[in-house]
Amino acid sequence: MKKHNNKRSSFSGKLGFVLSAAGASVGLGNIWRFPYLAAKYGGGMFLLVYIILALTFGYTMIVAETSIGRMTKKSPVGAFKFFGNSKFASLGGWINAIIPILIVPYYSVIGGWVIKYLAEYIIGGSKLLAGDDYFTNFITGGFSAEICFIIFTFITLAIIYAGVRNGIERVSKFMMPILIVLSIIITIYSVTRPGALAGVKYFLIPNFKNFSWMTVVAAMGQMFYSLSIAMGILITFGSYMKKDLSIEDSTKNVEIFDTAIAIMAGLMIIPAVFAFSGGDPDALNAGPSLMFITIPKMFESMGLSTVVGILFFTLVLFAALTSSIALTESAVSTFQDEFGWGRKKATFILGGIMLVLGSLSALGYGPLACVKIIGMQFLDFFDFLTNSVMMPIAAFAICILVSKVIGLNKIEEEVLNGEGKFRRKKIFNFMIKYLCPIFATIILLSSIANAFGWITI
Repeated sequence: MKKHNNKRSSFSGKLGFVLSAAGASVGLGNIWRFPYLAAKYGGGMFLLVYIILALTFGYTMIVAETSIGRMTKKSPVGAFKFFGNSKFASLGGWINAIIPILIVPYYSVIGGWVIKYLAEYIIGGSKLLAGDDYFTNFITGGFSAEICFIIFTFITLAIIYAGVRNGIERVSKFMMPILIVLSIIITIYSVTRPGALAGVKYFLIPNFKNFSWMTVVAAMGQMFYSLSIAMGILITFGSYMKKDLSIEDSTKNVEIFDTAIAIMAGLMIIPAVFAFSGGDPDALNAGPSLMFITIPKMFESMGLSTVVGILFFTLVLFAALTSSIALTESAVSTFQDEFGWGRKKATFILGGIMLVLGSLSALGYGPLACVKIIGMQFLDFFDFLTNSVMMPIAAFAICILVSKVIGLNKIEEEVLNGEGKFRRKKIFNFMIKYLCPIFATIILLSSIANAFGWITI
């Protein structure tokens, strides 16, 4: 086995790791995808299933990836190769490494959309944003969407360029407390709207009549978005984690943080949309339409639209930035480890990749709308490729690496560094050997089936 790189950057301590990992987890998937899925698949029933999965599936994958990273002090490719130079190791490592390289460009495009909306709210354009055609005209225009994407990309790269402690950790320590405060303020505002109580009950109280197999499938798929599973992020962040820190305690804190933000996102959006729509869950449409069409209309109807809009889109911007930072850092770390590049060179090269691929997505609804891949616009295709195909495969590869190559005893030894007891050892061993590979396979097959219209998620 290769020796550890002693010069590798590291987090200053537990707080730095937890806030950075939580920042990676708390992103656009929490703010708009989670409420949409919760509304569609039974409200409180979906929430209950999600929490159970977070404590089992999510916990297992976080511990596995973090342990692999800390054990090897490598980014995904190097981490897999650390345990042997087989074709499996090479493929598994590169799949985990390529995912963030493909995700962060189109993610930054959506981040650019958030910047545009925040800027409009700041200059008093709330009525304009609530218009029926504003969002469509914006993303099809091309130029404005491209500029906003470039601004978001520049902010992300500047933070990455500053390094682990001075960039990622410092920004996470600043942004995450503000994100929490903003979430609480908007949640209180939302649940106190006239008619919102029905939405609160629907979201928080499980109704077993609403349970279906698709509830489980949708909740499993959301785990990847919510906890940054199988994106190479947790392996990379684990490699920056000091040996005396407790992996299990840190994982627990990330679980709690992520789930709390997801619940608050649900309380921010579902009750308010219920009140706005007269109790119609169908008003919670998927994807961009919820955040960029329905919510501005809802804010405008409630009054105080400018203030609430600024608070909400500041929250969303911080969530988007913390996730894009994590994705970018994972990619930069891979470049540094595999090609021997310095942080400066790796950041600039990744920036070039982001600008090229991101521009395809930014312009894909406008000037490049006529170009489609298997019937999808560039942004939709990259989303499908990474989230529906590559991430489940990456998760499956991690399960096999842990259970068949590394061995459960080695993982236990790593977890026990900085900890006296592996409290959820039985859950971890059972999940990583049996259920997690099955879950990953189900997500892969169901996501592909959904993309081609065979089922609806």
